[in-house]
Amino acid sequence: MMVKFPITKKGFELLEKEIKHLKHVERPTIIEAISTARDFGDLSENAEYHAAREKQSFVEGRILDLEDKLSRAEIIDISKLSKESIKFGATVKLVDEDTEEEVTYIIVGEYEADITKKRVSIQSPIAKGLIGKSVGDIVEITTPKGNKVFEILEISYPDIDLG
Repeated sequence: MMVKFPITKKGFELLEKEIKHLKHVERPTIIEAISTARDFGDLSENAEYHAAREKQSFVEGRILDLEDKLSRAEIIDISKLSKESIKFGATVKLVDEDTEEEVTYIIVGEYEADITKKRVSIQSPIAKGLIGKSVGDIVEITTPKGNKVFEILEISYPDIDLG
């Protein structure tokens, strides 16, 4: 059974762009490097040849991985979602009940998650604790640093910048 996963339109386009780059730029460059390295003779002691073959193996593996992701991706158009509660694609502003510190998270698919950019995977404990909640709700989320209690201040669905 093929398990679908949610992704934004921009995230899907980035996947396609990476595959295109790997197939039309990286792959031909590696094939050229292997061909050139073969001309150096004895392959058993040919570092250039082995390095090129290793890179080829990595690129081909990455292409297969990305193609698998593309085939299982389910593009979610966040502009069409109801804005009343938190779901995939939401940008959520919270306040930590203990420290009064405000924090904003964006709930995205696992491929698009990047905690340094406050993008959390829909599979993460934070996202799981927020899904379905509304402005004003108090949520308790178990984090690696222990339980945290947040109040939901704002929910929005802006275009997500994956840059």
